[in-house]
This record gives sequence, structure tokens and C-alpha cells, in this order.
Amino acid sequence: MSKPQRISTQNLKALTLISYFSLLLFMPLWLIVLSPSSGLSPALSLVMFTLPLLFPLKGLIKGNPYTYAWSSFIVMIYFLHSLTTLWVSPKDMVWALIELILATIMFLAGSYYAKYRGQELGLSIRKKKDKST
Repeated sequence: MSKPQRISTQNLKALTLISYFSLLLFMPLWLIVLSPSSGLSPALSLVMFTLPLLFPLKGLIKGNPYTYAWSSFIVMIYFLHSLTTLWVSPKDMVWALIELILATIMFLAGSYYAKYRGQELGLSIRKKKDKST
């Protein structure tokens, strides 16, 4: 039996970046234009839902596997926000589903990119065994 083919790191990087930039554009569009909240000002919406996405921008563009790994923690904010919105606000179901799909794609593709690219570069979180023992 042949070994199953895995998706290339370049494709994972592209998929992560597409979902990342889509989320970066979609969140302000949703929260300010498509379905503005009566409880949040547009400025506060921008700060709360766009600013966290800007932190990993440089490392994601550079393709740094470490940044792809820790940006998965940031994208969990959007994952949880979408699930909460699905639960409490049926009128925003379509927008929350879009956010959930983008966050899930970014999380999975970014995590696998970090893993496979790290392996290609010889990076490891495990302590290397001493060959002399």
C-alpha cells in the first residue's frame, strides 16, 4: 500500500492566509455594516475584533511556523465568538457560520502548516536525545 499524500506546506500556507485575510476583512464588515450591534460602538467593534488579528500579520506573511502555531490561539477567539453568536442570536446565523468556517479553516491549515513546515526546517519542541548514551 502506498502512503497517503499530504497537502503541501505551500498549499497550507495559502489556505491559512486566505482564511486569515478573509476573517480580517469579514469581521469589521459584519459588525459595522451588515449587522451592527446596538450595544457596541463601531470603534469598539474594530478594536475588539480586528486588533487581535493584526498581531500575527508579519509572521504569517513571512511563513514563520512558530507564528502559525500561536496564531491558532488567537483564532480561537473568533471560533468561540461564532459559536456563542449561533447560540444566542438567530438573526446573525449566516454571519456566524461564515466566521466559524473561516476560523476553523485558519486553525486547521495553520496548525498543520506549523507542524509540517517545522518538520521540514528540522524544528522540534521535543528535547533531542543524546546519541552518546
